[in-house]
Amino acid sequence: MLQQLFTNFGFRALWTPELIVILIFVGFLYFRLVGKWRNRFVGAEPVSTSQKTYFILGLFALYLGWGSPLYVAGHLMISFHMAQMVFAYFIAVPLFILGMPKWVFHAIIQKAKGTIFERVGKLFFSPLIGVLFFNFLFSVYHLPNIFDFLMKNIVLHSGYEMLMFVAATLMWWHMIAPIPSKAKLSDLRRMGYIFANGILITPACALIIFAPTAMYSVYTDPNTWATVMAFCLPAGAEIPYNLFSSGTNPFSPINPRSDQQLAGILMKIMQEITYGFTLGYVFKQWIKKEKQSEGPSISDIPATHTIKN
Repeated sequence: MLQQLFTNFGFRALWTPELIVILIFVGFLYFRLVGKWRNRFVGAEPVSTSQKTYFILGLFALYLGWGSPLYVAGHLMISFHMAQMVFAYFIAVPLFILGMPKWVFHAIIQKAKGTIFERVGKLFFSPLIGVLFFNFLFSVYHLPNIFDFLMKNIVLHSGYEMLMFVAATLMWWHMIAPIPSKAKLSDLRRMGYIFANGILITPACALIIFAPTAMYSVYTDPNTWATVMAFCLPAGAEIPYNLFSSGTNPFSPINPRSDQQLAGILMKIMQEITYGFTLGYVFKQWIKKEKQSEGPSISDIPATHTIKN
């Protein structure tokens, strides 16, 4: 498949250089923010190497989700499309949150005080919205008619992707709780929140896995596929319309239904893995807080005084 992919599609279609330029610019702004511009923020502290690494990895994950050869492959096999979603919404988003310093969030909150943004934030930055919004959008997106319609409309599809990115940010915000003092859930409830997200995404994955036939015409109908490729590839990219002249997908080593089942399984497994790591992160924070609340143990107290007889 890889050989056919690189043979039939050009550089611009495969590597999405426009997105590379945008992400490099975002990375440049980030390093200026945490570097030269840091002194403009009250209480700003140096950003650790690990946080910078998280942000860079987030940019790379977003590139894999919204660009790279996976973008073209995602229009040929739904399992690759699902891999794109994993990178964009389950890997990139939490990495961005972990990579952003707390003083940036504090500055945004301070600027929003007394404005309409504060009221909107209180409404939308609630755990209930966080747990429902993304899972609802994800489930609706994978309804066959909705999926085929969005894939054939580049503007609506791009807008829906951005909306899911915002929803994913709301969802992950309450899982990671980057500002403990502003966290609306206790550590125990955060764990329950993570489990709830895992449960709510299951019906969509089950629909994809257990459907008796391949549901999406994007991957089964040559005319629909050609329309999608014409709208979704960069302007000027060459589209090999003749690839589906035989009525079958020459790129896929498996049939459309098996590809669809693989996509659902991939999403569920990767969701469980990312949520599993998040549970470990929350549990570690919980244990750390418990130790701090108990105070230092006797062995931790330095022996600065000696008792004389």
